[in-house]
Amino acid sequence: MNSFVFLAIGGYQIVLIVVVVLLLFGGKKIPELMKGLGSGIKEFKDASKGGEEEASKSKDSIDNVLEDK
Repeated sequence: MNSFVFLAIGGYQIVLIVVVVLLLFGGKKIPELMKGLGSGIKEFKDASKGGEEEASKSKDSIDNVLEDK
């Protein structure tokens, strides 16, 4: 049996989540929350891209050292 069955969310569950979020935070606060979430995701992507670039540079420098030998 698939252990990720609990992640299967249908239309009714999404509507319920949206209603609960509206009740908890109100309509005026949601755009601010989404803006913060979006900037957090962008920052995470930028950081992971920087890590990939750093790993690529390290690999290239190691390859250069091994070729010189």
